[in-house]
Amino acid sequence: MASDDDDECGYFYEEDDADEDAVGPFEDSAPPPERRAVYWAITQESLSSAQEQDLSTVMNLLNIKQHQARCLLIHHRWRMDCICDCFDRKGRDRMLRDAGIVLEGNKSMATAVSTMFINSVTCNVCFEEFSLTAVSTMDCGHCFCNDCWTEHFHATVNSGKRQIRCMEVKCSAICDEGIVRRLLGWKYPDTAKRFDRFLLESYLEDNDSVKWCPSTPHCGRAIRVGAGERFCEVECPCGVSFCFSCAAQAHSPCPCTIWEKWDTRRRGESENIKWILSNTKSCPKCFKAIQKDGGCNLVRCQCGQYLCWLCGGPTGKEHTWTSIAGHSCNRYKEEACGNAADASRKQLQRYTHYCDRFKIHGDSYKVEKEKLGPAVEERASLLDSDLKRPFAMRDGDWLTRAHRRLLVSRQVLSHSYAFAYYMFGGEVRTRPAERAGLAVARNLFEDQQEQLEHHVEHLAKLLTADVPALPEAEVVRAKQDTATAAKTVETLCGELYRCIQDELLPLLVEPLSIAAYRPDGPDKAQELTA
Repeated sequence: MASDDDDECGYFYEEDDADEDAVGPFEDSAPPPERRAVYWAITQESLSSAQEQDLSTVMNLLNIKQHQARCLLIHHRWRMDCICDCFDRKGRDRMLRDAGIVLEGNKSMATAVSTMFINSVTCNVCFEEFSLTAVSTMDCGHCFCNDCWTEHFHATVNSGKRQIRCMEVKCSAICDEGIVRRLLGWKYPDTAKRFDRFLLESYLEDNDSVKWCPSTPHCGRAIRVGAGERFCEVECPCGVSFCFSCAAQAHSPCPCTIWEKWDTRRRGESENIKWILSNTKSCPKCFKAIQKDGGCNLVRCQCGQYLCWLCGGPTGKEHTWTSIAGHSCNRYKEEACGNAADASRKQLQRYTHYCDRFKIHGDSYKVEKEKLGPAVEERASLLDSDLKRPFAMRDGDWLTRAHRRLLVSRQVLSHSYAFAYYMFGGEVRTRPAERAGLAVARNLFEDQQEQLEHHVEHLAKLLTADVPALPEAEVVRAKQDTATAAKTVETLCGELYRCIQDELLPLLVEPLSIAAYRPDGPDKAQELTA
């Protein structure tokens, strides 16, 4: 979408800025960098280590066994913040009891005493007598023979359950996974392996802080974020960036709910709508689209209404091949323009307006990434290796940083049109008392969007210059201009995000949120070592 127009917006690019330090806004004028979140990429090899970290934390905090810690974490979907909150509100014993965890110290005294003076036990499932070495007792105090326990474990694992509860009627206690593993290993070793795999997979499937990377083909990684970071965007080590909340491609500053609607409609209707606008007219009575494949300019709709194909206006039936009785449309009538266009066609035209701009910025992003990106990398490398220049001039990092800002801002612009289509078209419900404020917030949003578009195009133009071929003074000037433009784009993107989050989204009936703005794009997840 880059333009050849040399006009510049004087608000940000005054000639007086030429006296600015050659280092540019990237270093001196930039505010302290925001603390970036730490995300982890988990593979099959590092899955056990990732799980052990959370298990150890809970075991040490509550002084409980590993299988009890796992049960508590699964109950709270591996959210440490929920466990801490529940611990503060309910206390340790009640929290564990609500999760189906019974501590050994809570067994009934009668059960403990009775096992001290007997040599055999009757299993209440098969009703046979067994020695104490042939039975197993869970934390809840219920005791059954090993054979019955084994068949119970085998059936439960084969049914796909990750947690196995006690066989006793109305007992919700979770069985000790060490006993489960030991008994299954004797008779059903494959089921024991499957049980171990279920325990590991529970960290991924039942964890609100972990999601699979949506790459295709799948890279085999899952991404873990911190507590309270649901609305964030992250880049997997495989290179795929996605929204952690909905697992779709990164789409900020568009909220997940709106992005899902836009993506569904765009994939299914974009080309159809363009064809309808180009090849049909709307009936002035029933508003259905009509296609004309021959004949004269008088067209009859299925509802019975006659219309002129040239202007789409309603007419009578009488006509000849060259004219329609009582109808003339060769003169342009200003006052009739608004009345002739029906609401459905206006809505199609409105969608096309936003869809075209969404696509234009998306296409520009692809070109600037696939073609401009390698060129910028090459120019930066030439600057770094040019021994003829002063040492302070042998730095091409400012080019690559500015290019990253350009790519991120292109995506911000593209996604902002998806948001605007639904936000300002009555597609989402706003609070009745806030509708007056919507017009003010819309003007602010569109002004910021317009400014951002202008400066993004300016930055794109600056990055096309062959910097290594320029004289030394021109390189300094190019560095200053590019750094200033990149900083301006970064500032405007941040303001657009704040306008959406603070001014527009609070007007909606349904509360929505967006990921925080990251000038360099989504944070990259680090590989978790095994």
